[in-house]
Amino acid sequence: MKARISVLTLAVADLEKSLAFYRDGLGLPTDGIIGREFEHGAVAFFELSGGVKLAIWAQDDLAHDTGLAKTPISSTAFSIGHNVASRAEVDAIMTAAQRAGAGIVKSAQGTFYGGYAGYFRDPDGHLWEVVWNPHWALPDD
Repeated sequence: MKARISVLTLAVADLEKSLAFYRDGLGLPTDGIIGREFEHGAVAFFELSGGVKLAIWAQDDLAHDTGLAKTPISSTAFSIGHNVASRAEVDAIMTAAQRAGAGIVKSAQGTFYGGYAGYFRDPDGHLWEVVWNPHWALPDD
């Protein structure tokens, strides 16, 4: 398998609420909800760095499409890491996320490796880490 992950899909309880969180609260670019004309097809995509897309899709629709039973979302099943260029950027994003309705799990603070990071949960409980790592160069966009 070649590592060509191009879309990360998050199951959400309320598509409109999650759209507002990611678009208006975090400022991620999107064309909004598409696919409403299809049963179980409404979804929103957000453009991320490197051509990766973040999708939000109603959890009921994802369960329907996969045939799996709907289960509660676990914040500790995985996290999404958002690397930034400075400590100040970590603080700014954590503040924006909290204003948008995120729950702060761990306030931004120094890390064991010399970086600076904090954690928040989106309205559905998906865990995000906002991190500045002095040992990683960010790709040019």
